[in-house]
Amino acid sequence: MEQDVRHEPRPTNDSRKRIPVESGKVNTMTTAENKPNLGQRWRKAQPTKMTLFWACLASIILTMVIGFTWGGWVSADSAQKSAQSMASNAVTDRLAPICVAQFNLDPEKSTKLAELNEMSTYQRTQYVQEQGWATISGQEKPDRRVADACTKLLLAVSP
Repeated sequence: MEQDVRHEPRPTNDSRKRIPVESGKVNTMTTAENKPNLGQRWRKAQPTKMTLFWACLASIILTMVIGFTWGGWVSADSAQKSAQSMASNAVTDRLAPICVAQFNLDPEKSTKLAELNEMSTYQRTQYVQEQGWATISGQEKPDRRVADACTKLLLAVSP
């Protein structure tokens, strides 16, 4: 058996041959000690202006997509439409009880309520408008949305 070049003891059943390493030769294998970690590689990285531009543009677009879809952001136009809709609904909700109060002032309210119950759904709002209950002080004609809300309230309290 030939002698080990490194002069390390080897088991007797080890038949592998060791190749001698020249002392002036650089080790081409990187070890964990020689390999730079992520922090070192990050410090050495120098992005170009083009890379920075595209990264900033992608960040802006991603922020806008997330903001408008899940973040609750709205455009000025949609905020305006939403505010007008909410204001209109609030006015209707406040005027519907006045319509019911005007119904209660009618001396023939019990017969008119019975007529209202017998009518089809699409005729009820027209009936409330014709009776004048949905005409609020200062208005010339009855409001259809107030009449619809008033009809729902009247049918909810009728026995």
